[in-house]
Amino acid sequence: MIEDVVKRDRLVVLASLLLVAALAWAYLINMALGMSDMAGMGGAGDMGGMGDIAGGLKPWTVADGILMFAMWAIMMLAMMLPSAAPMILIFARVNAKQRDKGNVYVPTAIFTAGYVIVWTLFSLLATAAQWGLQNAALLSPAMVSTSAYLGAALFIAAGIYQWTPLKQACLKHCRSPLEFIMHHWRPGRAGALRMGLGHGAFCLGCCWSVMALLFVGGVMNLIWVAVITIFVAAEKMFPHGPWIGRTAGVAMIAAGVYLLA
Repeated sequence: MIEDVVKRDRLVVLASLLLVAALAWAYLINMALGMSDMAGMGGAGDMGGMGDIAGGLKPWTVADGILMFAMWAIMMLAMMLPSAAPMILIFARVNAKQRDKGNVYVPTAIFTAGYVIVWTLFSLLATAAQWGLQNAALLSPAMVSTSAYLGAALFIAAGIYQWTPLKQACLKHCRSPLEFIMHHWRPGRAGALRMGLGHGAFCLGCCWSVMALLFVGGVMNLIWVAVITIFVAAEKMFPHGPWIGRTAGVAMIAAGVYLLA
């Protein structure tokens, strides 16, 4: 009976994560197709002014900033929720067993909210970075770096970071959900939120440099977005994930050197 309840809860959580990620990807696909269609008709892409904003064709208003921030926040949901699913499912399982023991039950959504908050804050920083790069005329209308030096710097920095102790420490926490639960478990709603924030921080520490590469391949280049999403998932979930990351780091450095050459 207890196992049936745990399985049911995990199915509900998994279905919810898949639904949110699917909706986020649908939003990104719709936006990318809309911008592509408008560009094909000779415009920069409207989408409520998105093309003009992205291309730096007009100064940003507050509404423009909110629109771009929403785009980044939804993109982070699409990219990061799939690789966070194992951790969220483990939390749901442990939490359900805590409830069966008579302890306080905390909705898994609270833990997930903590994780999402971290990536929402990153989205705010990414929006500010995009604004700065566009003001400096370093991004094209397709939100791709127009400077070989900027692209090379981002590739080389990301590649070097893949080999740093900080990267490996953060990745270890992301790859070991049970270990994270054992060392960071906190009871109650505040504890669950704190755990979600902590796991999100480790995840951000693991992936921020790779996310910066969106400015090189194209913020709305869905193939590039999908490649980074798959890479992040492989690092966290595949048996030899750390070496996948290190090998990719070498490739990133090589790509940066190529751009400089």
